[in-house]
Amino acid sequence: MSLRATPQYRQLYEKLRKHIVDGVYREGDLLPSENELCHLYNLTRPTVRKALDLLTNEGFIKRHQGLGSIVHKLPKGIGILSISGTTTAIGRKDLETRTIIRPHIVPWPEDFPFSISEHEKEVGWMYFTRLRLLSGIPVIYDITYLPNINLPRFTSRNLDNKSLFDILRTSYRIEVRSGEQYIKAINAPEKDICDILGLEPDVPVLHLQRRLDTNRLNFYIYSILYCNTDEHSLYGIF
Repeated sequence: MSLRATPQYRQLYEKLRKHIVDGVYREGDLLPSENELCHLYNLTRPTVRKALDLLTNEGFIKRHQGLGSIVHKLPKGIGILSISGTTTAIGRKDLETRTIIRPHIVPWPEDFPFSISEHEKEVGWMYFTRLRLLSGIPVIYDITYLPNINLPRFTSRNLDNKSLFDILRTSYRIEVRSGEQYIKAINAPEKDICDILGLEPDVPVLHLQRRLDTNRLNFYIYSILYCNTDEHSLYGIF
């Protein structure tokens, strides 16, 4: 199934977002004015404002009357609690993402921690796991479940050193809107998780279960995470 052409405001949003994430615009910098963006990209003012609204809502900029759009420094730490995503929060330079189990389609597990709809049960789910390393140190083991609903060719994607949120946003027009999550400290429950995170048995880890709501009706992103927070804090923006 082909996707419709990307709206102009989203094209501008993606360009400006990438410039901020890549450091073209740094904290405290002023973005070009609305008029300048209109002339630079041959866009109407409502289109430019819609792109800037998205950047504002995601915390990339703050808009000040009479001054303009100022780049806002995103919080540091492990952004696993944030709808902006871990890659955006930490930055690609220090973050490495390794795929442990590649995406594949399987039935929903009987002991799934969240309630799911009958439709989700019927279509099954896209299952994959990844390890996040910060400066070479394993910090997050991420088990992800996506409903197998209109995700063409997702199983063939290489997810190493990629942002899942970026892939879903740019390739499938799925945007995270909000979420619920449950957090508790536990002893690492399984030997393979200890081995993946480089921990001794029974060392405490943070265990997260979360469901993220998206702009696609009845499409939720589910994940179970184990976090080694000995050296890195967690933050969240919801």
